[in-house]
Amino acid sequence: MAVAPKVRVRFAPSPTGYLHVGGARSALFNYLFARRFGGDFLLRIEDTDRSRFVEESLTEIYDSLKWLGLNWDEGPGKDGGCGPYVQSERLDIYGKMAARLIDAGHAYRCFCTAERLAEVRAGQEKNGEATGYDRQCRGLPQSEVERNVSGGAPFVIRLKIPAGRIVAFDDLIRGKIEYNSDVLDDFVLMKTDGFPTYHIANVIDDHEMKITHVLRGDEWISSTPKHVLLYEAFGWADTMPAFAHLPVILSPDGGKLSKRKGAASVMDYKRAGFLPEALFNFLALLGWAPGDDREKMSVDELIAAFSLSQVSPKASVFDEKKLEWMNGLYMAERPSELLVDDILPIWKERGWVSSGSAPDRALLEHAVRIIDLMKTRSRRITELAGASECFFVDPAEYEEKSAKKCFNAEGAERLSLLLKTLEGIDDFVHTKIEESYRGISESHSISIGGLILPTRLAVSGTSNGPGLYEMMEVIGKENVLRRISAAINYIAQPLTKTEGHNGITGK
Repeated sequence: MAVAPKVRVRFAPSPTGYLHVGGARSALFNYLFARRFGGDFLLRIEDTDRSRFVEESLTEIYDSLKWLGLNWDEGPGKDGGCGPYVQSERLDIYGKMAARLIDAGHAYRCFCTAERLAEVRAGQEKNGEATGYDRQCRGLPQSEVERNVSGGAPFVIRLKIPAGRIVAFDDLIRGKIEYNSDVLDDFVLMKTDGFPTYHIANVIDDHEMKITHVLRGDEWISSTPKHVLLYEAFGWADTMPAFAHLPVILSPDGGKLSKRKGAASVMDYKRAGFLPEALFNFLALLGWAPGDDREKMSVDELIAAFSLSQVSPKASVFDEKKLEWMNGLYMAERPSELLVDDILPIWKERGWVSSGSAPDRALLEHAVRIIDLMKTRSRRITELAGASECFFVDPAEYEEKSAKKCFNAEGAERLSLLLKTLEGIDDFVHTKIEESYRGISESHSISIGGLILPTRLAVSGTSNGPGLYEMMEVIGKENVLRRISAAINYIAQPLTKTEGHNGITGK
């Protein structure tokens, strides 16, 4: 009984720009599939389209995959014996393989100029015909081919598409797919500059790197019959990998995902305050489901549950609100100490903490206390960082609706009472602060809420936030007393305040 080959999959991005979420989802499914079956996950850089090559995007691809935790077993920097893993370093291989196809009669040199090809296409369009190469060079006499080559005439190499064939393959997600070979063009394998096209390089590399399964976006379905014919032409049909074409990702309005509608780069999501484990979990559920009601799943849980049989061929929707919800769950459970490195740079940028050398122990401890209070109220790192202003800066203005409600004579009286009591607390911790509030509430018959709202507004400028007593403890006694005094003075000003003036804001 034959032993099934070890699972080997690859993610093969083209360095023509950033790694967007659609590409990241493809990489992630390949990673999960490899880990699920104890296989290998390869990274291959397909950089043969030199006109669109962007050097900086290589670094972003590497950084994006590493940030998501999609560490490759073989690829650039990790030779597994099948390299090089960058296609521009494999040109000799492609050239020799293309010559082999010519010698076997499966390919031919085409000397048609770009001008002639444009004329052919224009004529086909004018006559309402299907566009494509008219195969003028397919039957050139060998003597003419040799004369053109010796004369230095530029040429491309095209595959001879057999006529009248049904080219079929079994898609692991979509089932059997068939194409009539008569609708296929004699497509280019090698360009005039000596670089291969995607099709031949892809097939050769997958064969030589022993790829067993090709998991890629559904935009490649129409290319697959071409690849099947190439495997046959090379004599590799028996070792052809299995294909699985992943569903497209749509924007929430049902349109194509674009940068404006969610197709930002992976690193854009990092900069926007998302955690890698949250984005990983979210992307895994775009087109795949574990078969139960679970949504928040660890990487190990995702690996254990992953199966191509549960990948839907239907398009999935990129819902950023759901991603934010999931990110909030991961933020809440992550130890605050592990969020400090993400938070501090934002605070430094806003000038709330020193932007000098490494933070000292006191700052790190202060940061952890703030994060402890704020992380369950936030859905992004950036949201948490921005909402922390009150721990560093006195309010420059007060929330209008709440100020109208409690910044009056009665509010000033209550704040004055609280100020005197808080001044007498030596150990300014939340338990002592709460005791003092309850004492005032009982002795003066004032509801706790009637004390909390004016205090919160005075201390933070808003009516919402974490637990008041804990927040006051972290802000510190001196800062709290100063802010309450400022609020009392604010209330005592002549009542000529109008919206947008004297510190009242509509936020």
